[in-house]
Parts: sequence; C-alpha cells; structure tokens
Amino acid sequence: MRNFVSVGLLGLLVMGNALYAQDAVLASYERNFLRASLGTKVNILTDAPSDELASEFIGELYEFALGFSLQNADLLRNDPDFINLTILASRGAGASGHTDSVNTLWSVFSSFLDAAIRVEALGALAVLATGNTSILENINQFAASQNSLFRSGVVPDLKTLSACISALRVLGDRSSVPVLYEVMRSGYDESITAEAAEALEALSSEHHQYLISVIQWKSPVEKLEAFTIAVNNEKFSDDERGDLVEIALEVALDGAGERDADLDTMRYEAVKVLRELEWSRAAALVIRHYYRVQQDYGEGKAPKEQVVEAIACMGAMASSEAAQVLALHLGYLNSLMEQNGAFDAPVTLGTVSALGDIGDKIAFDYLLYVSYLPYPERILNAAKGALGRLKW
Repeated sequence: MRNFVSVGLLGLLVMGNALYAQDAVLASYERNFLRASLGTKVNILTDAPSDELASEFIGELYEFALGFSLQNADLLRNDPDFINLTILASRGAGASGHTDSVNTLWSVFSSFLDAAIRVEALGALAVLATGNTSILENINQFAASQNSLFRSGVVPDLKTLSACISALRVLGDRSSVPVLYEVMRSGYDESITAEAAEALEALSSEHHQYLISVIQWKSPVEKLEAFTIAVNNEKFSDDERGDLVEIALEVALDGAGERDADLDTMRYEAVKVLRELEWSRAAALVIRHYYRVQQDYGEGKAPKEQVVEAIACMGAMASSEAAQVLALHLGYLNSLMEQNGAFDAPVTLGTVSALGDIGDKIAFDYLLYVSYLPYPERILNAAKGALGRLKW
C-alpha cells in the first residue's frame, strides 16, 4: 500500500513538473514576444512551431499574439510587420486547433479592415467555430450586410466576401442557406456566384427546402427565380426536382388569378419538367393546368404551343383521369371534323399521341373513330399506332 501511494505521489509530481515546464516555456515566449520589435515578434511566431514542446503551448501563444494585435490596432494597423504578425497569429490559431481563440478571432475580423487579415481570421474560424452559433450568426450577418451594400450600388470587398462564403461552406449550417442564396442571386461576378452555389450544394437538402419556401411565400418574380435555380441544379435528384416542381405548379395555378406573367412562365416551365420526369403524382395538377391553358388559348393569352405541351404532359402522367379528359377532347375534335371538316393538326395529333402514351382502354372508341374520318394520313397512322398501345 505504501509503495502504491509513493508511486501515485511520484506521478503527480512528474505531472506537476511537466505542467510547470510547459507554463514556463509559454511564459518565456510571451516575455520575449513583448520585449521584441515588431519584426522580431514575427520571427518568434514563425520559429515557435519548430520547438519540440510547441504542441503544448503554441495555441496559447497565438492567442497571446492576437491579443497584442487587438490592443495595438489603432496605433499600428497600417504597419506591414504588424499586419504580417496578425496574419500569422490568425492562421496559426486555426492550424493549432485552439478553439478558445474563436471570440478573439472574431474581434480581429471586426477590428481590422485589411482584407488579408480578415481572410485569415475567417479561415481560422471555419476550422474552429463549428457548432458555435454566435460566431456563425456573426458571419451570416456580415455576408448579408455585403449583399445589402452591393444591391445599393456599393461594391464590397470581394476577397473578404469570398472567404466568408468559404467559411460558411465549411461550417455547413442550415442557417446560412438564405444568405448564400442571396449571394448567388444578387448579381456578383461569376466567381462569387459559383462559390455561393458550391456552398449551397454542400447544403443540398436545406437548399432544396429553402427554394420551396421561396416558391411558396415570396413574390412572383422571386418564385420564378427560385424555380429556375432549382430545375437547373444538377445536384438535386429527380425526386427532389419532381417534388419542388409539383409544388411550383400548384402555387402557379392557385395564383394564376393574378394574371402575373412570372407565375404563368413558372407554370408553363413546370409542366415541361413534369413531363420530362413523368411525374405522375402531379396528374391532378397537370389536368388543372390543361384546362387553364385551354381557357388562356381561347382568350388569346397563351400560344397554341402551350396547349400542345399541356396535352403532351397529360400523356406522360399514366393517369386514367388524364386519359378520360383527353378522350373526351378527342371526341370533341372528331365531331368538329365530322361536321365541317375543320381540324387543328398539332392539337389533334398531340391528343392522339398522348392517349397512346397513357394506354388506357377508355380511349378505344375515340381513337377508332378517327379512322372513319378524313384526317390526313399522319393523324390516321398516329391513331392506329395509339390503338396498338392500349392496355387491356
């Protein structure tokens, strides 16, 4: 028992000596740092990582140097050695993983306007501030302020904004999606826009949900812009695109009473994407759109091409309800042809082809009756082919 106690005491003594030695080394570096000229201070920070005990004290030394920079910022901020010193300390704090420096680093970022210093401070914060909601909110707010400046006609510091975007990408928090989205759509040069898009891609799921919220709640022009961004985002899966576009079509249909051009454009473009995806979940909405386009066309508010596109989309829905609507429409077209020989070739051909695509046997009588009428050969052949594709 006595030997055990002796070993324990010896261990504590060794630990105490090691901590004392560590503190002594740090204190020695701090004393030398304070006594040195600015140029020598830089050399101290440059050489310190090579010390065999560096891992034990280097983060605290960088923190100490950052404190010096903050205390002397008003007097020395334009001195090249002082700037270099602050850059080295910021970079070193991040490289050493000294998380206790996060608040100091943000103070450095806030106190200096030099882009090189700010870029290094943000680079360190990207490494050290994961999960730190306060720092994350500060970076988000800074990026938002740059967007406001840019929209007001003031060109912000693009190097710092770029570093800000990079930090937000690394930190990877959903709270950054709105501000990154605004960066992407604010009209910056291509490099900044691409960086924001890349950061959003790293937050793909949150970005997808945010775009849906824009489509649901923002102004028509913002809805269309968000829709366009979404459908062109190659990182979104077909399921994500289909879900978003279905919502966009519903929003556009529900708001079409406003007769807003942006909503109409979103509606027409949504139908094209749904057709491409064969997104049958949206069949009921596509039918609503079909009736709306028929009305728009009759009132001279939509070109015939939109009618044909709506019919084609109906054909991609694999829906018996869509088949019934189209079959009745083909019956109407047949009656016009029978009564006065009038027909619209693109609409008739599109309707016949769409019924063949769906393959519902409800269309049999209407497609068969086409063969009894003096349609052009192209339509007659299409009806024959559609009949062969019906499922029994």
